[in-house]
Amino acid sequence: MRELLLFRHAKSSWDEPGVPDHDRDLAPRGRKAAPKMGRLLAREELIPDLVLCSTATRARRTLELAAAELPRPVAVKQLASLYLAPPSLLLRILRRQPDAVMRLMIVGHNPGLHHLALALLADPEEASKTGLMEKFPTAALARIALPIAHWSELRPAQGRLLAFYRPRALA
Repeated sequence: MRELLLFRHAKSSWDEPGVPDHDRDLAPRGRKAAPKMGRLLAREELIPDLVLCSTATRARRTLELAAAELPRPVAVKQLASLYLAPPSLLLRILRRQPDAVMRLMIVGHNPGLHHLALALLADPEEASKTGLMEKFPTAALARIALPIAHWSELRPAQGRLLAFYRPRALA
C-alpha cells in the first residue's frame, strides 16, 4: 500500500503587475494557510518520504512554510515539469518514482492536481462526500491510499480517498 498526498499551492498574490505567472509569490492568506497545513501534516503524522514540488515560486514558498512545521526535514525534488502539469503528465512522473518511497507528496497546481485526484479514485462518491468533486481550493490537501506495490503500477480508478483537508476548515 502506498500513499499519495496532493497539496495545492497556497493562495498566490496578484499585487505585482507584470510579474510572470511562474514567479508570483504568496498572498498574505497563503502565507497563513501554508504553515497551518504543515502543522496538520505533523499532527496527523503524514510526513512524506519524498516531495515533488513545482518550481513556481508560489509552490516552493508553500512547501517551505509547511515544511518548517514538520518535526524533521523531508527530501524534496523540484521539477519544472510540474508547473501547470496536466494529469497525464503527473501520472507519468508518479510512475517513475522509486519503490523506496511509500508516502509521496506533490506540491503543484490546478487544474492538474484536481483532475488527477478525481481520476485516481475508485469510488467517485468519496469525492462528492468530501467536497473534492466540486473544488480543490488553494492550500488544500488530498490524501489517497493506493493498493500498489510499485509506483510504476499506478493507474486511474485505483485509489481510496482517506482525507481531504482545506485550510479554512482547520482550527
